[in-house]
Amino acid sequence: MNYHWNWGVFLEQVKGGDETYLDWLIAGFGWTVAVALSAWAIALILGIAVGTARTVPNKWLARAAHVWVELFRNVPLLVQLFLWFFVFPEFLPRELSLWVKQDMPAKEFITATICLGLFTSARVAEQMRAGIESLARGQGMAGLAIGFTLGQTYRYVLLPMALRIIIPPLTSEFMNVFKNSAVAFAIGVLELTFQARQMQEDSEQGIETYLAVTVLYFICAFVANRGMALIERRTRIPGYIGGAK
Repeated sequence: MNYHWNWGVFLEQVKGGDETYLDWLIAGFGWTVAVALSAWAIALILGIAVGTARTVPNKWLARAAHVWVELFRNVPLLVQLFLWFFVFPEFLPRELSLWVKQDMPAKEFITATICLGLFTSARVAEQMRAGIESLARGQGMAGLAIGFTLGQTYRYVLLPMALRIIIPPLTSEFMNVFKNSAVAFAIGVLELTFQARQMQEDSEQGIETYLAVTVLYFICAFVANRGMALIERRTRIPGYIGGAK
C-alpha cells in the first residue's frame, strides 16, 4: 500500500485559512449533535402524539394518524429533505416564499431538523402504538371503570406503562437519528459529513479523515445508547420486557 499516512493532518492549518482541520471536524460534530437532538425532540413529541392517536376509538383521528405514519415512513429521507428544501417553499404565499428562500435565518439547519424530526416521528409513532396495544385491555377498562375519562386513562394509566415498555426500540431510533443526520450535508448544513468531505478534498488525506469521522459518529451512538440504557434501568417495570421477573 503506497498511501502516505499523516495523522498530524488534523493540526495542520486549512489551506488559505487560519483554522485547523480539527476545528472543522469539531464544528461539524457540533452541528451534527444540534441537528440530531433538535430532530429527536420533534420526533418524540409528534411520535407519541401520533402513535397514541392510532389507538383511540375515533376512527377519523386514527386514520389521519395512519396516513401520517405511512407518508413519512415510506418516502426516502433524502427525497423528503429535497422536497422540504426546494419544493415546499414554492407552495407558500409569494412574500413568505421569498423570505424562506432568501432571508430565513439558519434555513438549512431548520429544514434538516424539521425533515429528520418528521421522518423519525413516524417510526416513533409505530413503536408508541405497539407499546399501547401490548398492554392488557383490562388496564384501559379499569381506568374507565374508576371514573377516568378516556384522556385521563391514557395520561395516567396507558402512556406511563407503554413509554417504559418501548424504551429499548426508542434507543435504536435515538442512535439512528445521529446517523441519519448525515443527509443534512446535501443541502449545505456544515455537519460532520460535510466537513469530512471538505477536509478530504482539501488535505487529500481521506483515510485519516473518515476514520476520525467514524470514531465521532460511534461516540454519538454509544453515548445515546448508554443514556437510554440508564433511563431503561431506572424506569423498568417488573414483569414486563426488560424488567426483573
